[in-house]
Amino acid sequence: MRLSTYFLPTLKETPAEAQIVSHRLMLRAGMVRQAAAGIYSWLPLGLRVLNKVANIVRDEQSKAGAQEILMPTIQPAELWRESGRYDDYGKEMLRIKDRHERDMLYGPTNEELITDLFRGTVKSYKALPKILYHIQWKFRDEVRPRFGVMRGREFLMKDGYSFDIDPAAARRSYNRMFISYMRTYARLGLQAIPMKADTGPIGGDLSHEFHILADTGESEVFVHKDFIGMDWSERQIDYDSDLQPLVDGLTTKYAVTDEQRDPAIEAGLGDNLIRARGIEVGHIFYFGTKYSAAMNAIVAGPNGDVPVEMGSYGIGVSRLVGALIEANHDEAGIKWPESVAPFKVGLINLKKGDSACDDACEKLYRALGTEGLYDDRDERAGVKFADMELIGLPWTLVIGPKGVSAGTVEVKHRATGEKSEMTLDAALVKFAQ
Repeated sequence: MRLSTYFLPTLKETPAEAQIVSHRLMLRAGMVRQAAAGIYSWLPLGLRVLNKVANIVRDEQSKAGAQEILMPTIQPAELWRESGRYDDYGKEMLRIKDRHERDMLYGPTNEELITDLFRGTVKSYKALPKILYHIQWKFRDEVRPRFGVMRGREFLMKDGYSFDIDPAAARRSYNRMFISYMRTYARLGLQAIPMKADTGPIGGDLSHEFHILADTGESEVFVHKDFIGMDWSERQIDYDSDLQPLVDGLTTKYAVTDEQRDPAIEAGLGDNLIRARGIEVGHIFYFGTKYSAAMNAIVAGPNGDVPVEMGSYGIGVSRLVGALIEANHDEAGIKWPESVAPFKVGLINLKKGDSACDDACEKLYRALGTEGLYDDRDERAGVKFADMELIGLPWTLVIGPKGVSAGTVEVKHRATGEKSEMTLDAALVKFAQ
């Protein structure tokens, strides 16, 4: 993509409403613009990141045996009345009426809708287990939406739902999702920590939150030291094996909030806890028959009809974009991990109009393919460097008259700040798509 034609409205100054790092940098880097309080338009740079995050989530869900569907944003209120949550959910639910005066709502979550879908299609335990998910926009009418996409009213979420014949099978599905989440965060370049959690309005008696560590995290946590540096990205997982020992090993070395610290110390974990800051980026629940019993989602089992055992599994996809920035930035801007960077390489032409520089840049630009962003603007070098630092691409290649005459390209690694020189041919080999 050529920056001269790319829709990238960067800002030099920080907007007054931006209170946290990710909100400031997403606005300044031209990733999003606010449409209304807590509601954002995603611009080309931001959308590329959002889609890359979503695709990693999809890939890991597929590996764990989950199947993707797509449910609507608008749901009939009658389903929520069946479950008993329509009146209980609170003002965060946006309640609306259609032209026929039927009560509808903009979905804050999808337990009721997926249960209705399941009960209308699956009748026998022989069709189980099933794990279904989608990635869809949600709406929760927060009293005080703030912190940009970290706590907006409209947000993109991966929510998945498991259906099993008995509690033992349901726990196996829960464990699959637990491990899938750990792998997902690792592939995003994030250090994720699972924490035992309250189930809240979702219901059930088994739940974990997933927090990623960031100095600017919203909550204080105390993390078992063995978690630090744990890398799941390359670990091979056999999802058909018994995952319980692996999950138990992780949840034994758990993280706790400040309120839970004293019981942890009493349990003998105090010496192993490290103080850190965390951002919640995922939440999983096993709630048994809470919805299936209320909504008559029954299957024929080997010993008679039974309500299915269910779990739900949420990852805040749009929230993750903000969390990634909170965990990867400096004073100059964003530092994207390569797995989710909007472009892998930024190419800077220091002297547009110079035939040798233009020719070298065009050759590199063609080789970079869709992973290259070419700053071909007629701007000062300082402006080009500042914008590349701001948007945070992993690599920057700089072409100038001096380097071209010597047959070299300057290479800068955004994460470390290291600079080096290599020949044009070597750069073509290293960075060509």
